[in-house]
Amino acid sequence: MNQLWQHFKTITYHKWLVLKGCFAVGLYWQGLTHDLSKYAPEEFFNGVRYYQGYRSPNNAEREDKGYSAAWLHHKGRNKHHFEYWQDYDLAGEKEGVARMVPMPMPDRYIIEMYEDRIAASKVYMGEKYTSASAWQYYKKGDISALLHPHTRELLERLLYMTAKHGEAYTNRYIRCRILKNASSCRCRK
Repeated sequence: MNQLWQHFKTITYHKWLVLKGCFAVGLYWQGLTHDLSKYAPEEFFNGVRYYQGYRSPNNAEREDKGYSAAWLHHKGRNKHHFEYWQDYDLAGEKEGVARMVPMPMPDRYIIEMYEDRIAASKVYMGEKYTSASAWQYYKKGDISALLHPHTRELLERLLYMTAKHGEAYTNRYIRCRILKNASSCRCRK
């Protein structure tokens, strides 16, 4: 029962942090609906079973089973994950080679992915979190080939900007320069 409660608290805290980040940039609906699938039985109960508190339960499930059923369910329902945006390349189909390639993500989902990465870093790093944590975690992985060039450029720019200038600065930049929601910000031209 304790793991159930701890997992619920962890995903709810993560969801709260993403909501705050999305609200800060004006993505209200995305903030409200972010990661609702984590409460679905397919994801929630695997999360409880593999809960550890310091990393995603999906990694523990992968180690145990060789794959994560919770992750496969999650990435197919949440547009803020770059994996959602993988599709077959029609040029390859014409050549008789079926290959998966990254599709461009709309900016609003790249921004939600950015907020998601910031929140995950805060949740799993706790007091060790710094404004550079999400950037450092991103740089440790090698996912650039899986990202469309626009997705990669914008995500890296936002994570790096946060590392150098902090979240408030980056959220202001997102709101004013990317989403161009000048009515809700005081941006310098």
